[in-house]
Amino acid sequence: MADEVSVLVEGGKASAGPPLGPALGPLGVNVGQVVAKINEETRQFAGMRVPVVVKVDAATRAFTLTVGRPPVAALLLKEAGKEKGSGKPKSETIGSVSLEAVRRIAEAKGEDLFGRTVEERMNQVIGTCVSLGLSVDGEDPREVLRRRKAGGPA
Repeated sequence: MADEVSVLVEGGKASAGPPLGPALGPLGVNVGQVVAKINEETRQFAGMRVPVVVKVDAATRAFTLTVGRPPVAALLLKEAGKEKGSGKPKSETIGSVSLEAVRRIAEAKGEDLFGRTVEERMNQVIGTCVSLGLSVDGEDPREVLRRRKAGGPA
């Protein structure tokens, strides 16, 4: 039987301290090896919090990692070069992302999003732009969504 530890770590910056070390220590696994592997596999998500699941085989003390993908909001903020979203997203725009970046994020998140097609997933990502106070190619994301749903050019 395997024990499972689920944590959120900053990409490439996991440490043996809490919450990881205390959770893994009692399982008899080499915490240093686990931390090194997590950092190696999450390096590309530097500056973002990434969900990680560590499964430890109780008999052999071998471990496997499952690294999730950062939330859409974190990917959009990184793309826009911002730390956090707008406190007043309906009236305050904090930055802009390109439609191409929206497509890349929708493709990267894949099955994590609800849409069946990349186009439907892009609409979900654009909806997150509304919540964060980000424009899409300098335009209100609600307008971009209206045009896309009407079948016009994005």
